[in-house]
Amino acid sequence: MALYGQKQFHIVNHSVPREDGFDKVTGRATYAADIKYPNMIYAAMLRLVGVASAKVTKIDTSKALKLAGVLAVFTADSFPKMKSWARYFYITDTVRYVGDVIAIIAAETYAIAEEAKKLIHVTYEELPAVFDIREAMKEGAHPVHEEYPDNIFTDSIYTLRKGDTEKGFEQADLIIERTYETQYAEHAYIEPEAVVASEDSSNGEMTIHASAQNPFFTRRYVADILQIPLNRVHIIQETLGGSFGGKEEGVGLLAARAAFVCHVLHRPVKMVYTREESILESSKRHPFLLTYRAGVKKDGRIVAWEATQIGNSGAYNNQTQFLNWRACAHCAGAYDIPNIKSKTFGVFTNNVHSGAFRGYSSPQLLFAQEQFIEEIAEELGMEPLKLRLINCLRDGSTVATGAKVSEVLLPDIIEYTAKQTDYTKKYEQNKTQSGRIRKGIGMAISHRGCGYGAESPDAAGAFLIVNEDASVLLHSGIAENGQGLKTVYCQIAAEALGVPYENIRFFGTDTHRIPDCGMTVASRGTVMGSQAVKKAGEKLNLILREHACTLGFFDSGKGGAPNDRIAQDLVLREGHIFDPSYHEYQVPLADVTNIALWKGLNMAAYEWHVPDPCIQEHDTQQGRAFPTYSYTCVVAELEVDTGTGEVTLKNVHSSHDVGTAINPALIKGQIYGGIVMGWGYASMEEVVLKNGIVGSRNLDEYLIPTAMDMPNMKVSIFECDDNSGTYGAKSVGEPAIECVAAAIANALYNATGRRIRCNPAGLENVLIGRKLW
Repeated sequence: MALYGQKQFHIVNHSVPREDGFDKVTGRATYAADIKYPNMIYAAMLRLVGVASAKVTKIDTSKALKLAGVLAVFTADSFPKMKSWARYFYITDTVRYVGDVIAIIAAETYAIAEEAKKLIHVTYEELPAVFDIREAMKEGAHPVHEEYPDNIFTDSIYTLRKGDTEKGFEQADLIIERTYETQYAEHAYIEPEAVVASEDSSNGEMTIHASAQNPFFTRRYVADILQIPLNRVHIIQETLGGSFGGKEEGVGLLAARAAFVCHVLHRPVKMVYTREESILESSKRHPFLLTYRAGVKKDGRIVAWEATQIGNSGAYNNQTQFLNWRACAHCAGAYDIPNIKSKTFGVFTNNVHSGAFRGYSSPQLLFAQEQFIEEIAEELGMEPLKLRLINCLRDGSTVATGAKVSEVLLPDIIEYTAKQTDYTKKYEQNKTQSGRIRKGIGMAISHRGCGYGAESPDAAGAFLIVNEDASVLLHSGIAENGQGLKTVYCQIAAEALGVPYENIRFFGTDTHRIPDCGMTVASRGTVMGSQAVKKAGEKLNLILREHACTLGFFDSGKGGAPNDRIAQDLVLREGHIFDPSYHEYQVPLADVTNIALWKGLNMAAYEWHVPDPCIQEHDTQQGRAFPTYSYTCVVAELEVDTGTGEVTLKNVHSSHDVGTAINPALIKGQIYGGIVMGWGYASMEEVVLKNGIVGSRNLDEYLIPTAMDMPNMKVSIFECDDNSGTYGAKSVGEPAIECVAAAIANALYNATGRRIRCNPAGLENVLIGRKLW
C-alpha cells in the first residue's frame, strides 16, 4: 500500500491542465444546442403528460396544421416504424408511461411548434396500469408488455451460487434478515438533451450534431429509423454538459426523430428538450427492493449470505439486463463470504423508465448492504469497524463470483481512513449524546469491478497521427463526457509516444473517423479504453525512432558515437530523440518528422486492444467477472436537528485505491463530485411519482445539493502495483459516488438511533421514517 506519489512517470501520474478547459471557461466550447444551419426548422413533441397508460384512438391535427409556420405534424401512422431496435418507441399510439411521444410538430420556429401542440386534440382510452413492483408481480396484474405477461423482465434474471448456503446457515450462531428500498433519481445534468440533423441531398448522408454520451450508440437509432446503412449516418459529438449515463437511449431517440423529420421535409432540424421534457422522458436511477439475509458466527465471521435484488425497470428498458449482471456480481459487498446465494431481476411498471446512472446499481446496493453490515454488528454487540475488518476482501480472498483477488488494499484503506477521522472514538461517543443537535459518524466500504468485465468484450481502438511539425492528433471511439477523458488520453499518448503533453490534441469523437469502440460507461475509459492509446503511442514511438536512423540522424560520428545506431539504441522522450549513452546529442522530433513527410514515410499508428477474456459459468455466475477491482472507504460526519429533521453534512473523508493516478487533480475532481452527488442521493433527491405521473418536473421541485450544502471534503488517493489497467490505472468515476449514501445513512443511525431503510433521508423520513410497503 502507498499513498499517491511513489510512482515514477514523465507525464502520467501528474496533474496537468484540462485539454478542453480553456474552451469551457472562456465560453468557446460548442454545445449541440449552439449549432445552426441556414433554413433550419424546429420540432417539438406531444405527450399525454397526465396519463401513464392509454390507447390513443384519434389525433386531430387540423387546427395545428392551419397555424402559420407549421410545416407538418407526424403521428404514429406517419413513421416507418414505431419501435426502435432497443425496445424504446420513437413514437407510439399506446402510452405506457408519461414520457411516451404521440406526435411531433415541425415548424419554422420553436415557439410556433410549441403553440401548435396546444391545438392538437387527442382522444384516448385509459388502460389499466401498475406502478409498484410488488403490485406488478401479483397474479393477474396488468402486463405492461404482452411479451412479459408477469411483468418480470426475463432477460434481466441472474442467479448466483457460491458454496452451500444451506450448510452455511446451519453453521451460523445468528441469522438476521432486513429489507431496504431505494428511490428514483434524476441525472440533473446542466445541459438538457439536444440534437441538430442535416441531410446531404447529394449523397444521402445524415449528419447529427448531438449531446450524445455514446455517439456510436446514437448512430444505431438514426440508421434504424431511416433504414439506411451505418456508413450513411455521421454522428458528431459536441461538448457534453454532463450525462452520468442519462444521454444514451434518450439522445438516440431524439436524434432518430430529428433525422426522420429532416429526411421528410428536406431541411435541417433542431430538437432541444426543455428541463421538464428531459425529466419526463430521460431514464432514471433504478429503484431497488433489496432483501438480505446473513448467517453469522459469534466471532463475527459471516458464513452465509442470501440476496434478493429486484429493480423497477419502468415502462421500457435496455439497461436492466446489463445492470443486473453487475448487481449480481456485487451482491455481497466487499466481503469474503464462503456461501452466497442471490437472485437479481427487473420488473416492468408504467413508471418512467430506469437506465444507466453513475454507479450502475452499486449506490443502491451499498445503501442497503453497508447498513445491513452495521445491523449485524449491532446484533452481535460488535463494533462495525471490527466486523468489516474480519470479513472484508484482502489478498487471496474470493469475491462473490468465486474468483481470487490480489493487490487488495482494502484493509489498509479502512484502517487508514478510520484513523484519520478518529472514527472509533467518535462512533462510541455519539451513542451517548443528548440534546436537540446530535452528531453522527458513519462508514461504508466497497469494491467495484473495473470496466465491462464478462458483461461484454472490453475492446477499443485508437489512431495517432504525427504531423510534420511534430504536433499530434488523437482519435478514439471512447467519448469525453465531461469527466476529463480527453486530458487523460492526451497524457497517456504523450507518455507512450514520448512527446510533450501540449503537442497532442483530441478534438472529440466522430463516427466517421474511428471504429466503434463501445460505450463510455462502466468507468472503463481509462482502465481499459485507453489501452489502445498506449499501444498506438508505443508503436509510433518505435516508428519515429526508426525514421531517425533511416534518415541518417544517428549515423556513426553523429553526437560522438563511433557506430551507427539502431532504433532500439535510442529513446524518444519529451519531443527529442537521443542515445542515452550520448545524451548531449538530442534531435528534435520536428526535424525528423519534417523530413519524413517529404520522404513519404508513415507517421501514423492505429491499434486495437482486446483484454484477456473474463469468463463465468452462466447458471451460477462463478468465474472471473472482472480483470481487477477498485476499493473504497468513505467516512461521513453530520449533525441532525432532532426537532426539525434537518441534516447537515459536515465532513466526508473518501479514500480510493486508483491503481495509478493518471491525473491526480482530475481524480480529486471526480471524487468531490461523487461526494456531492451521493449526498443528494442520500438526503434530498427523489423523482416523486403518483400513479406514474411525475410530480418533480423541474429543478425547483427536484432538489439537488448547492454550494451551500457542501461539506468539508478530504480525499486520500492510494496506488498499488496492479497492472491490469493502462499504466496500472483503475476505475474511479463511479466508485466516487458508490459509498457516500451508505456512509451517511450509517451516520444518521449513529446520531439518532433511527434506521433509514428507505431513501432519501429527507426531513420527514428522519423525523418519522418511511415504511416499506
